[in-house]
Amino acid sequence: MRCAWALGGLLVCAAPLAAEPQGKADSAKGQSIVNKVCSACHGPDGNSPTAANPKVAGQIPEYIQKQLGNFKSVGGKKPERDNPVMGGMAAGLSAEDVRDVAAYFSAQAPKPGVARHPETIPLGRKIWRGGDMGKGLPACAGCHGPAGAGLPAQYPRLAGQYPEYIEAQLKAFRAGERRNDANKMMQSIAAKMSDPEIRAVADYIFGLH
Repeated sequence: MRCAWALGGLLVCAAPLAAEPQGKADSAKGQSIVNKVCSACHGPDGNSPTAANPKVAGQIPEYIQKQLGNFKSVGGKKPERDNPVMGGMAAGLSAEDVRDVAAYFSAQAPKPGVARHPETIPLGRKIWRGGDMGKGLPACAGCHGPAGAGLPAQYPRLAGQYPEYIEAQLKAFRAGERRNDANKMMQSIAAKMSDPEIRAVADYIFGLH
């Protein structure tokens, strides 16, 4: 069963969120919901056991809230992120549930990864740190931070994310299959990237910590 988030999934500028529920987030309630709804795919602590499902441990809470909101159908309209599995999971969550789940996952320690392909590290590092000005490709670090920690509350954490997931999301942005990025930012960036560049930067991201 394949689930798809952000982000840490990847990778969008956070659009304005729906009105925040009153009161503070309750991480304990969030953990209870995670154990019932999320843990099978994303792990009980947000460190997904399989590369098909993204790690969400340590993710910026506002980003988690936005992605869960984007999976929901509003007013009978097609969700901004159309994924049958995640749509079904998110449908039963109230605004308070989403807030609490985000608080729980964001407080968990993400497990680091290690780049698997030494031969592509130079290219991945180049794109991450400096982009490619000749192609109009900005540095990933400009939005996601030098170490991939993200910039609260606008851009998600990417460090240590599975390269298979990063690659799939970049290709989905490039193909226009994923469109929940503000001002088409990620769609524009991914459109400038070749398959080798996507693979290199995805592997480099896996080794960031």
